[in-house]
Amino acid sequence: MGDLEIRAAVAEDIPAIVSMLADDPLGAQRESPDDLSPYLTALERLTADPNQRLVVAVREGQVVGTLQLTIIPGLSRRGSTRSIIEGVRVHADERGSGLGTRFIEWAIEESRRENCQLVQLTSDSTRTDAHRFYERLGFVASHVGFKLQL
Repeated sequence: MGDLEIRAAVAEDIPAIVSMLADDPLGAQRESPDDLSPYLTALERLTADPNQRLVVAVREGQVVGTLQLTIIPGLSRRGSTRSIIEGVRVHADERGSGLGTRFIEWAIEESRRENCQLVQLTSDSTRTDAHRFYERLGFVASHVGFKLQL
């Protein structure tokens, strides 16, 4: 895998992050790499929230992956804390290298450090390769997710 650093995202990472978010058929429809201002505003909000971790994977000075980890204290499950993994992207040049596995393992370990009892994520129903990837890592497709566009 070579030297890989996983660290908090900073404003200078936003162009690379947005490029990865837009680099698939779904992301191309919903992301706007030509206007980074909403992403920079979002980064400020995320950075100010202690329950949010927007991170990047960096190899040889290049951002090669990103994900967001959200820690959610709750009452259900006897007051359990859970985490949600969101916005996982690996640069096209790195797919199949093991980076995705290492990234998810990092998020699981970070969740353990935060005393989470459950790690959850969603994946678009059309991303069948991603579903196999998450199942291989031990995730179970146990629920049906719903969204309401506002």
